Amino acid sequence: MNDPYETTETHLERLLGRALNSFDLPDALVERLDNALAHASSLCSAHHSAGRHRETYRHAYLLADGSALILWELVHNTGRDGARLHELYMDESDVQLAAARLDRPGGPDAQRTSATGPEGQEGPDGPEARPHSSGPPLDDVAAGLLAELECERTAEIDAHLALIRGLRALPSTPAPRHRMYSADNSPDHARRVLRRAENADRPGEDTARLLRTAFAHHITQVFGRQCQVDGKDAGFMLYEHAFLLIDGSETSLWEVEHTATPDGRHMCEVYTEERTAREAMMLRAQVQ
Repeated sequence: MNDPYETTETHLERLLGRALNSFDLPDALVERLDNALAHASSLCSAHHSAGRHRETYRHAYLLADGSALILWELVHNTGRDGARLHELYMDESDVQLAAARLDRPGGPDAQRTSATGPEGQEGPDGPEARPHSSGPPLDDVAAGLLAELECERTAEIDAHLALIRGLRALPSTPAPRHRMYSADNSPDHARRVLRRAENADRPGEDTARLLRTAFAHHITQVFGRQCQVDGKDAGFMLYEHAFLLIDGSETSLWEVEHTATPDGRHMCEVYTEERTAREAMMLRAQVQ
């Protein structure tokens, strides 16, 4: 797991870029990692059997202030056609819970495991490797697994359609949102949101200048969904960053975070209108 020639900065970019849930990590944690001076990674656990591959890694970082920070990575092969997926967690208990979900009956790993190989041949765990049981015949087991996989495929399609419906479901008059503004260096927060925007039509200098007068802000997660885009797992999140300006007026930035990129990396886009942000998500979700 360790590459002696890889810098800590490169390691972090690779780790955060491939994680499906990197957008769930708090901004404050990611900013602390920007100050990491060194890192060490180790394999904590592994579970490999026929059709099931799962590993848990511990990534430790030495920060500039002398403190240490730990990230836990879960790697498993539950993606389409056995593709390896990566997840990141702050706490060991969270990564253990995520691993347990993979192992539960009917979970992603269980649904991917079949008792027989192509054309009815025995798989890697042949009859000699499996304990004898009084369970149903193998034909019944295989039929049950096929039914579960069919349900899984339908669920993926339904999730994709639900994403499109959610993106299109824009009320003519947006419902008012309850906001508890926080006066916590709001101009700097606005600057960081604008800085991480990668879309070509992101807000310009006029918006940046206006947000320098903000003295409080509030963040709301408006939308979140997982779906399949071009046969790959992709996550979509929409956040409203509402700002209270010095003249008493309010304005918002709409941040789209998604992994619908060619290499599955995490990407941020920022817009000044909710409708524009949702249209951008819809376009990403329908990429072919």
